[in-house]
Amino acid sequence: MPAYAIAHLQEAAPHPDIAEYIERVPSTFEPYGGRFLVHFTQHEVKEGSWPGSVVVIGFPGITEARTWWDSPAYQEIAPLRSRHIQGDIILVEGVPEGYDPAGSAKALRDALPTD
Repeated sequence: MPAYAIAHLQEAAPHPDIAEYIERVPSTFEPYGGRFLVHFTQHEVKEGSWPGSVVVIGFPGITEARTWWDSPAYQEIAPLRSRHIQGDIILVEGVPEGYDPAGSAKALRDALPTD
């Protein structure tokens, strides 16, 4: 099942460390089957607010995503970004092929109080 690293990053002033991070980061996730799906492209806010940028890296599975995040190669360059850009980053597992949300709706309905 696919997994994703999703980052919501705040705007930051240009800095050489950020440029170096961007240059080096692909080589840290490629060994784990990772690839950019979204990288600082324009986004359209439909509800709420979402200042900053979005980055999504796809992985074959959550194990690969976690292994990448914890890898010495990524941990070595992570401070190049984190010292200059504030943000939120999550790892999340995707849904399987043919996923049907009806089961989730049923579980929610079953949890509702009965009158």
